Amino acid sequence: MENKVRAGRNRTLTLQPQEVDLLKKEVLGIEDLKAGCGFTDRIINADIFEALPLIPDGFADLIIIDPPYNLNKNFNGLKFSASKDEDYEAYLDSWLPLVCKKLKGNGSLYLCGDWKCTSSLQRALEKNLTVINRITWQREKGRGAKQNWKNGMEDIWFAVKDPADYYFDVESVKMKRRVVAPYRKDGAPKDWQESDAGNFRITYPSNFWDDISIPFWSMSENTDHPTQKPEKLYAKLVLASSKPGDIVFDPFLGSGTAAVVAKKLGSHFCGIELNSEYCLWAAKRLLMADGDKKIQGYEDGVFWERNTLGSVQQKKKLSEKQSSSTDESKS
Repeated sequence: MENKVRAGRNRTLTLQPQEVDLLKKEVLGIEDLKAGCGFTDRIINADIFEALPLIPDGFADLIIIDPPYNLNKNFNGLKFSASKDEDYEAYLDSWLPLVCKKLKGNGSLYLCGDWKCTSSLQRALEKNLTVINRITWQREKGRGAKQNWKNGMEDIWFAVKDPADYYFDVESVKMKRRVVAPYRKDGAPKDWQESDAGNFRITYPSNFWDDISIPFWSMSENTDHPTQKPEKLYAKLVLASSKPGDIVFDPFLGSGTAAVVAKKLGSHFCGIELNSEYCLWAAKRLLMADGDKKIQGYEDGVFWERNTLGSVQQKKKLSEKQSSSTDESKS
């Protein structure tokens, strides 16, 4: 485990030597599964082809999958190489049917990808489930490319076992957006809210999400995982497609975002991850979630536009400070 020198304000998760033995106790190995250890609310450090046969079919209410994309990528020493489309699809077909078997009859599955592999993901998914929608989210990170358009989007495919019977709670994933040109009727706001911090409207979500912030060094959820998904992104999936107490399964757990979000929102989780250090990162994040249930950009039961919640909180603090100063001057 490499100890990087970081700036004082850098909140990226790190592991201290004295933490490792404790965190290892939070992680199951393949032998633990074989011995009958329970897998609910646990991280499993194993290859999915070894672990999946030891987990019962039909146990998961929601499955979130963020597999290696068809790119050259180094996952902490485990290298994944880009390949021809047919070879990548063969890779997907080698494990996706096994994962889909773990889904309940009325369950939902979300599969993440980028522009290069998204068509392969769709074809692989349609062999096993019914595709309901494709979400595209704005991945605002990176400086761009000199000889191509900057890749600023990723996809999430939404699929179910039974299109006539699946859970979806749109009320839980409403957006809070600024109102730029507020419309009034009889002098009163129409379909929007007026406040000292600004004017806002509560809206239903679409399948294009432009409110997601990628984890970076000043955020406590940030890790050194090269493809870490934001907690806010997964919170939408968990809230829309599972109920509190349901089980969320992630067979490529990585640094643990799906498990952490499930825990913060009152659901159970199960995650499989091959890299042992990533498992420890996930275990530490889960322990941190015991004392911190906050999800960046999600508050008061709604998802705020990117960079708006912080400004509202600052205005609120300033207003409270000014009010306090006024009260002191009167006394």
